[in-house]
Amino acid sequence: MAEQDDTTQLLIAGPPRIESLRVKNYRALKDMQLSGLTPLTVLLGPNGSGKSTVFDVFAFLSDCFTIGLRRALDARGRMRELRTKGAEGPIEFEIKYREIPYKKGEQRSHVITYHLSINDTSKGPVISEEWLHWSKSEGAGRPFRFLELENGKGTAVMGEVPETEETRMPVELASSDLLGVNTLGQFKEHPRVAALRAFITGWYLSYLSPNSARTATEAGPQERLSRTGSNLLNVIQYLKETYPEIWQNIVERLVSRVPQLESIIEEMMADGRLGLWIKDAPFKEPILAQFSSDGTLKMLAYLIVLNDPEPPSLIGLEEPENHLHPRLLAGLAEECREAAAHSQLMVTTHSPEFINHISDKELFILSRDEHGFTRAKKACDMHGIREFVDSGALLGDLWTENQFEFGDPLTEAQPSRRSR
Repeated sequence: MAEQDDTTQLLIAGPPRIESLRVKNYRALKDMQLSGLTPLTVLLGPNGSGKSTVFDVFAFLSDCFTIGLRRALDARGRMRELRTKGAEGPIEFEIKYREIPYKKGEQRSHVITYHLSINDTSKGPVISEEWLHWSKSEGAGRPFRFLELENGKGTAVMGEVPETEETRMPVELASSDLLGVNTLGQFKEHPRVAALRAFITGWYLSYLSPNSARTATEAGPQERLSRTGSNLLNVIQYLKETYPEIWQNIVERLVSRVPQLESIIEEMMADGRLGLWIKDAPFKEPILAQFSSDGTLKMLAYLIVLNDPEPPSLIGLEEPENHLHPRLLAGLAEECREAAAHSQLMVTTHSPEFINHISDKELFILSRDEHGFTRAKKACDMHGIREFVDSGALLGDLWTENQFEFGDPLTEAQPSRRSR
């Protein structure tokens, strides 16, 4: 398991980081907050505890910025399916993030809070409230709100360092279902808004599927893996042609992680597509990658994501243990930790083997309360866990032994489906 100081070191250097997330009225997330997010944050809990819902919060926000609010809602059953059953009022999201994490001996950068409220009307969904504010330093001065919008109308303060003395400019969007940050963030006069827009549009949420990775795609290189991994060979072609050193490093890592894997052979085929063969040590002839094991394909895809030459600002991995042998999860956790130096990682899991290699400061336990709503708590804040860890216990073993305050599916009542 990683030393506790490793987490602290990652918190004081690197790219922008989300420090907390609060969600209201989003499916089972009636009012849930994750505070003290680390560069590598892992969500652990039984089936139905809300891990995938938290993961989908990031996917939903990303979709709002890339395909628009209405299409993001349509893909999830619209407001009727997303709003917590029995709840009234808007769906709310609030993210606190730091653009440039501070280094030792330097002043901390601003903490920026982004608030988004979504409601429905007789004419469809609207952004009922959207604002941005920042705090100059920890506990010093009042937060200054430099973007305020209600139903598409409000004010914004321009400039690299918007302050109270700056002139507030009126803002009126063409439609109340447009995001102000997404719109104003395209103009150089709003660099702080643009920075948040770039941050969110740079997120990568993975729903990798071995079957999708086997899909035959059109020829030609592509820079980034799709959410399902359906363009795996296209991305490999891009890496091989543009970043051959990175591709070779990925191959070497894969060979070292997967037992019996001897080599990977790449060759351009007559139709312009990249052919990929995988050779196992006991056999003389390689086989096409499409016919290799699910675990090999999935580990290859994860290594490509985690070693992206232009790293995403946030990487989300949902239940990466699926299709992987438990012995491979220690290596995957190590790869995630290395990637957390340049991207923030959010991982959902219910694998004891994976969390055996995670710090208790990086782990949140999720469960449903007596009303069926998701609750979350850091492992290090749970009674007795710090003492267990200090004495050498592994978190996966503690979870298997039901040492956490909650999260055991056998001892907790099944939550009501009506609270979804």
